[in-house]
Amino acid sequence: MYPEYMVAPMREDLTTAGFEQLMTAEQVENAMTGAGTVLVMVNSVCGCAAANARPAAKIAAKNAKRPDKLVTVFAGMEKEAVDKARGYMLPYPPSSPSIALFKDGKLVHMIERHHIEGRPAQMIAENLIGAFEQYC
Repeated sequence: MYPEYMVAPMREDLTTAGFEQLMTAEQVENAMTGAGTVLVMVNSVCGCAAANARPAAKIAAKNAKRPDKLVTVFAGMEKEAVDKARGYMLPYPPSSPSIALFKDGKLVHMIERHHIEGRPAQMIAENLIGAFEQYC
């Protein structure tokens, strides 16, 4: 685990953009239960989260057509919450950062770390917006 003072600004980067920080497995389960669309961002301390994933998620979140819920868990911090979120992302392997879109509890779009590394935030955001247009 990382010291909280180190990850707090990284959490805030998403929460100030409207993402709800999920800290427990129960919160993840509650967010995933029911109808509608949910975007889950697995946040991370790595450089590609800072340069690519978080900016892309924030850009996409401003789109007129967007998921009903925007939530995030932080890899390397709340293990149970992250494990629960990743359980919904199967059969994809654990990946940090990653971004997943769910509709009515089913995974419909997944962006893994290898789709994030080396790609500009705008390109990743456009990918997400395309998924929002299709599923939200």
